[in-house]
Amino acid sequence: MLVTALSLLAAGAQGASAAPAAAAQDQSTEYTVLVEDGAGLDAAVSAINAAGGRVTRENTAVGVLTVQAPANGFAQRVSAADAVYGAAPTRPVGHSPDAGRVTPGDVEAQRDAVEKEHRSAQQKGTAPKAAPATAGLDPLDGDLWGLKQVRSDIARKKQAGDKRVHIGILDTGVDGTHPDIAPNFDAELSRNFTIDIPNDADGNPFDGPCEFRGCVDPANHDDGGHGTHVAGTIGAAANGFGVSGVAPNVSLVNIRGGQDAGSFFLQPVVDALTYGADVGLDVINMSFYVDPWYMNCTANPADSPEQQLEQRTVIKAVQRALNYAHGKGVTLIGAGGNNHEDLGAPRTDVQSPNYPPGHSYSRPIDNSTCLNLPTEGDHVISVSALGPSTAKADYSNYGTEQTTVSAPGGYFRDGLGTDWYRTNENMILSTYPRNVAVADGAVDEAGNITESGLAAGVKKACQGEVCGYYQFSQGTSMAAPHASGVAALVVSQFGKKDREHPGTLTLAPSKVEKVLTKTATKRACPNPRTVSYVDIGRPAEFDATCVGDTAFNGFYGHGIVDAYGAVTRGGSFI
Repeated sequence: MLVTALSLLAAGAQGASAAPAAAAQDQSTEYTVLVEDGAGLDAAVSAINAAGGRVTRENTAVGVLTVQAPANGFAQRVSAADAVYGAAPTRPVGHSPDAGRVTPGDVEAQRDAVEKEHRSAQQKGTAPKAAPATAGLDPLDGDLWGLKQVRSDIARKKQAGDKRVHIGILDTGVDGTHPDIAPNFDAELSRNFTIDIPNDADGNPFDGPCEFRGCVDPANHDDGGHGTHVAGTIGAAANGFGVSGVAPNVSLVNIRGGQDAGSFFLQPVVDALTYGADVGLDVINMSFYVDPWYMNCTANPADSPEQQLEQRTVIKAVQRALNYAHGKGVTLIGAGGNNHEDLGAPRTDVQSPNYPPGHSYSRPIDNSTCLNLPTEGDHVISVSALGPSTAKADYSNYGTEQTTVSAPGGYFRDGLGTDWYRTNENMILSTYPRNVAVADGAVDEAGNITESGLAAGVKKACQGEVCGYYQFSQGTSMAAPHASGVAALVVSQFGKKDREHPGTLTLAPSKVEKVLTKTATKRACPNPRTVSYVDIGRPAEFDATCVGDTAFNGFYGHGIVDAYGAVTRGGSFI
């Protein structure tokens, strides 16, 4: 029986100082408190009690405590104790001065600006019809140019994945009932570490009404759609139905850390990472950044002392969780980000804090003291996004400081001057939960694709009364799962029996990364090295300069992940 490092403290075991009156409880909030390196847990709990807090849960793997405490002043009081590193609100308030405020907008809409650009943009050209699927592929795989770009279509003739290899999807959830996900979905290991947030701290709708009792969705449910899209790219089953993934025979595990609205807060992310490590996951895909800060800085002068403390706590806690997972044998893969910037020379951050929406402000970013997490964390394989032409997507972050490899992420505006320009088929097609499709207006209650759904390229596949839906999307969120799928094939091909977790395979993350980077398809920087996106309608700030050589550069990293090369030549690098 596998046991995680998460534990719930028994009610009634607290002292008098940890039992505030009902009136005080009404004004309390939940904090993530990080124990200082080398400090004892008991000393940290005592400090929390003395500051007016009450511990409700422990994550002993990384010294993280969940605490209920007064909303005002607790973080500063408890952080002054020697046994405590810092504290951050579990659901950050994110208020900021009115000056410099950015135009309000909800988190999901901000994400959709990139990932669902095609839904509001006028398409141009008529795409050629996709070629019929070849043997070993599923009926809609002709639309999955990404499978061919990473050569999964031929790699699967040698290695299509092993059920003993478990891939964690740390995202908005996974629809385990989708007919392309269900055959590979591990319901027993899947968990949801979030609680739906109907309204934000300003009282505006956030996740929306709770669909399930207690505001906790089942572990096979996804109300955002993002996680299911990611899961399908990694490991949709090759079952003669719909689409197939890069590694169509591996096991998929939902370790949900994202809200319905698309936000990823500190506590669920840390809990998901440590849980995934404890149950023996081989790869964890992280297509997100930890909210509410696009860039977490140790001491940004634009931030208040409380906000600085919060960000230092986020950096330390996330890095501890990444270290823990890496030490337990997990290969960590992260999306490079959609802010069209060199992560080694970041621009002013105008997105943060993004919770509640409408409270962000301009923050100059010092690269040496600010991090985009988790992709800039230690041990994370950071992935940039490419279009079908192998050009870097206009929105994709890049740079030699962080880019490890590149992968298909979709590029709606790829192919200027061709029939493919601004077509859905330039993007990534993957699995789409029916409930989300209906909420989006892409599918009606009867299950028929609507006019707006057809315009967005939504597809439907049925066998008898069983139907699955599929949507196009783009982003580094779509590139990372291509790399995760190849990593899963590497573990499937070269992994050894895991003694700690009988019935599973394992392979050291350092070996997986070496195979990925050594077998990647090399791509030189474009000529000229500076690419302008003005002709496709982007402002000059999108212009990007590629630095490096064919072996390693800021657009492609070590190259485009190659499933066939990995499973056929990877053994020579282990």
